[in-house]
Amino acid sequence: SENPSVTLFREYLRIDTVHPKPDYDAAVQFLERVGTDLGLACQKVEVCQGRVVLILTWQGTKPHLRSILLNSHTDVVPVFEEHWTYPPFEAVKDSQGNIYARGAQDMKCVSIQYLEAIRRLKTEGKSFARTIHLTFVPDEEVGGHKGMELFVQRPEFKALNVGFAMDEGLASPSDTFSVFYGERSPWWIKVKCTGSPGHGSRFISNTAAEKMHKVINSFLAFRESEKQRLKSDSSLTLGDVTSLNMTMLEGGVSFNVVPSEMAASFDIRIPPTVDLKAFEKQVATWCRDAGEGVTCEFHQKCMDQHITSTEESDPWWKAFSGVCRDMKLQLKLEIFPAATDSRYIRAVRHPAIGFSPMNRTPVLLHDHNEFLNEQVFLRGIEIYARLLTALASVPPLPAEG
Repeated sequence: SENPSVTLFREYLRIDTVHPKPDYDAAVQFLERVGTDLGLACQKVEVCQGRVVLILTWQGTKPHLRSILLNSHTDVVPVFEEHWTYPPFEAVKDSQGNIYARGAQDMKCVSIQYLEAIRRLKTEGKSFARTIHLTFVPDEEVGGHKGMELFVQRPEFKALNVGFAMDEGLASPSDTFSVFYGERSPWWIKVKCTGSPGHGSRFISNTAAEKMHKVINSFLAFRESEKQRLKSDSSLTLGDVTSLNMTMLEGGVSFNVVPSEMAASFDIRIPPTVDLKAFEKQVATWCRDAGEGVTCEFHQKCMDQHITSTEESDPWWKAFSGVCRDMKLQLKLEIFPAATDSRYIRAVRHPAIGFSPMNRTPVLLHDHNEFLNEQVFLRGIEIYARLLTALASVPPLPAEG
């Protein structure tokens, strides 16, 4: 008696695409099978060795018009099985209809919702002027560097002629649906401090640890100021402030040896409202003030700050928001607090919205006991069917003739 869309969702959840060894081949074969069943054209693009982007296409009646891109990633983050009530790759459904699995929210639900929305529309005999492409990409959970970041630079991506893209969002525990029109820029910084070594019994001057102490104090003082700014202003969300966390600390060889070098790593997420060059100068000042022999290196430094228009004069947003009004969906517009593949799409000048239709759902992405209720999942298919109908029917824009 289970809804076939739910059955398909659970089948996809059982494919183990967890890092560090995701079974991408099984995922691509499964999705290609579903696409073929739906009569969609299929293309596979190997962006680097062992990393394939699958493209499924429903061609529009006016293929010269810019297309709608539905993006999702196939990989999922690791699990700590001892903390799970049910095995994380068995897609167990409890008596309340909650489906437990890694990827239930992030983001295998969206992949199947896209496909099942298209199934519904094709069954109804619908066709649209604009082509709809679905892309299923690898490695998003480890930065997208061997996935979407490479794919957007390839001729196969340019040939998609993208006009508007949708990608993942977040669950919302309230009645509202979160819609993300931009993202914070992720910076991963490693600060190294060098100093005088010596015996652990002496008061040695100019040590690496003393410099590191100053560095950490400066970084964490800024962290506290941003934390308090978020706390004191109810109009702000996490995406509106700069988050900073020290994530690694290295150094030392023995209890009785003062080390000549120490290093600390920081994960910083910066909203589009911040002047990135000015912030980089601030980081350099913190390092300089700690003393000589303090250097800073970037392991990730995203400088793109493009955001997608949410003005009613924008034809894409007008189509998206109009459906939501008609369906009485309450929207909350936000800057995404972490990072998704949307940033690579925006960086090549295509508007992209992050949206996962999961309201009244606790945010459990990357958490233990990740689940999605089957009724929320099915409602999402209906929402996507309405959104695709509107977006793929946007009248020709001036630049399209």
